[in-house]
Amino acid sequence: MSASHGSIRLPVLGAVPSEAPKEESLLDTMLREQHDLSAVERFSQFHDQAHEPLQEKYYRSLIPASAPGPGQQYAFQVDLDKCSGCKACVTACHNLNGLDDGETWRSVGLLHGGTVESPVQKTVTTACHHCIDPACMSGCPTKAYDKDPETGIVKHLDDQCIGCQYCIFTCPYEVPQFNKKLGIVRKCDMCSDRLAVGEAPACVQACPSEAISIAVVDEEQALEAAQLDAFLPGAPPPSITVPTTVFKNNSALPPNLMPADFYAVRPAHQHMPLVWMLVLTQLSVGALLVDQILGLLPETGLLSVVRPYHAVVALGLGIVALVASTMHLGRPQYAWRAFLGLRTSWLSREIMAFGAFAGAAAFYATTVWLGDSAVVPGVVAATFHRWAPIVGASTAVIGLGAVFCSAMIYHVTMRRWWHFSRTGFKFLMTSVVLGLSLTIVIFWVVAVSIAEPLPPALIEGTRIAGAVLMIATAGKLMGESLIFLYLRDRTQGDLKRSALLLKGELAKLTFFRFASAGVGGLLVPLFLLVTATADAPLATLAGAGVAFALLLIGELLERMTFFGAMSAPRMPGGVP
Repeated sequence: MSASHGSIRLPVLGAVPSEAPKEESLLDTMLREQHDLSAVERFSQFHDQAHEPLQEKYYRSLIPASAPGPGQQYAFQVDLDKCSGCKACVTACHNLNGLDDGETWRSVGLLHGGTVESPVQKTVTTACHHCIDPACMSGCPTKAYDKDPETGIVKHLDDQCIGCQYCIFTCPYEVPQFNKKLGIVRKCDMCSDRLAVGEAPACVQACPSEAISIAVVDEEQALEAAQLDAFLPGAPPPSITVPTTVFKNNSALPPNLMPADFYAVRPAHQHMPLVWMLVLTQLSVGALLVDQILGLLPETGLLSVVRPYHAVVALGLGIVALVASTMHLGRPQYAWRAFLGLRTSWLSREIMAFGAFAGAAAFYATTVWLGDSAVVPGVVAATFHRWAPIVGASTAVIGLGAVFCSAMIYHVTMRRWWHFSRTGFKFLMTSVVLGLSLTIVIFWVVAVSIAEPLPPALIEGTRIAGAVLMIATAGKLMGESLIFLYLRDRTQGDLKRSALLLKGELAKLTFFRFASAGVGGLLVPLFLLVTATADAPLATLAGAGVAFALLLIGELLERMTFFGAMSAPRMPGGVP
């Protein structure tokens, strides 16, 4: 049958085509592929044409439908029954926020408890709790934190940060993380830019089991829960900052549910710039205090010669201490911003107080020098001499206030190891011990240098000062040793952890601390009490120098354990 016009002729099976197709050249292949979109281009075009987030159907139910109202704020909500510990949230947070290696804003820990017959294990993911009363914000000396009045999200202002790391101390959950490369602290802000456009935070969107969500919580309910200590087993007390994170669980948790690392004790960072700053500032203040006590004694030729040198040395040590403190800042060029938090931050107050102390000490050293100088006119010298006691007393008072601020910096962190009763005692006794031993050295250096017969009052004063130094050193060592009484506690409290660290991983530091203080503050002063005579001034000077050096080393070691032995409750799996 013939095909009509316009019909389609089907090929006959097995027929050989009249002409073989041409083989495509390499150039033709490349030109043809060039017209095709790549996978990346197709993906980009697909997103450009989308009118809503592509994963919306997965996370829309995990974020609130409306913004918080008055008395409310956003909060993380974690379902302990759903969290598997896969750490997809950690990875998503790290990638989206461009965090550096070793920098994490979200961590995953483990809770376990129950009985052998009915064990219970829960994995828990945690990040910033965006507290009602964030301690990081109140403690920051530069106001580098802001709590959004509408959402309640606590944001860190990177441009305002000087990298002092004080917020790491004040936050009981150790949420802020220091970035060495940038020289600033950074933390989770609940992906506020994503929430603002109706998209879930990275951790919420990445969780495959939908264990993390964003909820709207009432601030009053959060306060009530904090008073009842209803937060998470083994975590720091919620009454400190009133965290808003909600941890859900369908079944009752056993009373012995605790973090898996609850009994682990790890030394904390020792912060060597702060070690030097604290010891040297307290040494400077102590030297000025001893100087004021000397001013109450009858005026002698040696005393009038020594006091100008004594004032200058104390001033120099204070300046060195302030310079050392800048080494702890990630961005020291912006240290001038520290006055911004004066209303709420003890660190701001300490900086201002020691700045005032340095200025007053410089003025005092000037009055002492010019008051006894023959270079200036007599009337001017007499004026300075008359004002020197008032300036010196004011300087000593300012110095004591600055040491008080130093102690309060650590007291307000609510760590029991840093409670004011311990910290204030240590800081004050450091001033007394080092200030007294330095004064003995300066007196003997000047006395030997002037090459005159040593006055009997110097020998007698050395013996009295040595006896006082022994008493002060013994009292300080006894006060510090009281921590070891907590080793007898049957429960694993904060202070027992500190005692275990001092006995364990920090045992060498502890031994050399007590040994150096014992030799420098007890044995050598005892030797001076017996052998100090005008016939062997160099031997007495050498003994005084050895005592001061050993005491200084001992106080530096004590301050290293002050930071290293701090062990407080942290979130399960938190950054050590």
